[in-house]
Amino acid sequence: MMGRTGRAITLAGAFLLFAFALTPAWASSEIGEQAPGPQGAEEGAMRRQLWLIPLPGERLLMHTTVLRPPGSGPFPLAVINHGSSQSSYSRAQFKPSLYEHVARWFLDRGYAVVLPIRPGHGETGGPYFEDQGRCESPEYEKSGAATADSIQAAIDYLTAQPFVQKADVVVVGQSAGGWGALALASRNPAAVRAVINFSGGRGGRADDRPNTNCSPERLVAAAGAFGRAARTRTLWLYSENDSFFAPALSKRMAEAFRSAGGPADYHLLPPLGADGHVFIERSDAAPLWSPIVEKFLSSHQ
Repeated sequence: MMGRTGRAITLAGAFLLFAFALTPAWASSEIGEQAPGPQGAEEGAMRRQLWLIPLPGERLLMHTTVLRPPGSGPFPLAVINHGSSQSSYSRAQFKPSLYEHVARWFLDRGYAVVLPIRPGHGETGGPYFEDQGRCESPEYEKSGAATADSIQAAIDYLTAQPFVQKADVVVVGQSAGGWGALALASRNPAAVRAVINFSGGRGGRADDRPNTNCSPERLVAAAGAFGRAARTRTLWLYSENDSFFAPALSKRMAEAFRSAGGPADYHLLPPLGADGHVFIERSDAAPLWSPIVEKFLSSHQ
């Protein structure tokens, strides 16, 4: 999400550090100290439960919130993926959001919902694999691929559980999580039937300046590279007042993806709040995106 600076929490960091802190007992992320799988009992109406998910080839366990609808399943799976920052301080302080409106939308439709905290962030910790590099020469494909690796690890681990269906996974991502979801779409994973990108991209707000991007031409080119391989259906949702990826840029990204052969359904929502980049968190945005998502998923059964 960020540009070149490693500043303390800026507007982007503040938006990312939304909601609830995890308990100290969940603090260790290394394999060997805690076993992968569920940690403790389910809690509340959403059946919230902490899971630790291994990342292949790494001695890391991703702290992951799992939510379930009533019943024993097996349920289709929705994987919701958070944004990121080039600031190491912001990442260290990262507290996950439940993305309540999106999570509830999927729960109400019978999905199990998982929200992994990727390596280099918050309670998961460890190396930051998603570094996009310098603002003058960012590696957007590489950073997206690293995000996709973590998303795929969560999909593989959860679809192996008896309460989750083996297919019909929907991948949702916001900001850098949306960008990683698009990178995953370029791999056409067999279990994934659709990708939903909320405000996705990298390199926004260079030097913390609104509507200033690190090498936007490279971002558009990377979107085209993802589109050349992608056959998984993708939905792109942006707002007119996104200070990270303004309409002109988000449209160019979607068009590059589509022109290269990737299926991209692009929608631009009206201005929402002070910064439309985080409209996924807003209750007044849900009535706007909900029918779009409903129609998209219904048409790609």
